[in-house]
Amino acid sequence: MNPEKTEFLKNNVAAVRARMANACLAAGRDPKEVLLCAASKTQDADTVREAAELDIDLFGENRVQELCQKHEACAYGAKPLHFIGHLQTNKVKQVVGRAVLIESVGSEHLLDCIAAEAAKQGICQDILIEINIGGEASKSGIAPEALNAMLERAAACGSVRVRGLMAIPPAAEAPGAARPYFARMRCLFDDARCRSLPNVQMEYLSMGMSGDFEDAIAEGANIVRVGTAIFGARSYPVK
Repeated sequence: MNPEKTEFLKNNVAAVRARMANACLAAGRDPKEVLLCAASKTQDADTVREAAELDIDLFGENRVQELCQKHEACAYGAKPLHFIGHLQTNKVKQVVGRAVLIESVGSEHLLDCIAAEAAKQGICQDILIEINIGGEASKSGIAPEALNAMLERAAACGSVRVRGLMAIPPAAEAPGAARPYFARMRCLFDDARCRSLPNVQMEYLSMGMSGDFEDAIAEGANIVRVGTAIFGARSYPVK
């Protein structure tokens, strides 16, 4: 990688860390409570490998093919890998066991498929339940009112362990517009944490991206998923 790109990544990560620290300070939180997930969709293995040397806690991939390619290339170094995108059931076996945490479990059918594959591999797969907090038809995730049933279903699966919740709120049209959605997610998270269910440990609340992670931190997020603020605008291949 060229020195300019290295410096670009270094400066961006430092800027994101400063924003995170300021948001934590404003919320009366310890910055160490919040993990920085670098959303590395479309980034090549060399770029990810370079980023893995920086002050990033973990990586998140949206696409199964990219996850497998970079995982095989050892691009993530010693950093944990999460799957954060929409997961099709026919690709579950490629993600289970590779991702330490699957954040985007947004249906009972997907939960069952992950549990079956994890049992087949003889492991316990950590997951987050994805909530469609804005009720958007274009997004995956369960409805908030379906969370209790989902947790009870997961509790009966010995090969999965729920570690928390994840959400992507509707695109904000104005600064601060996402905060009510983040606040509702925090309420769901706290309510779920009060329940005593096997295989359910409410530890992580994953929400907030490049444009709104300060608001997410203010409302209790402890994983923020940041892509463009670290890597710059994504470049997609022309179809």
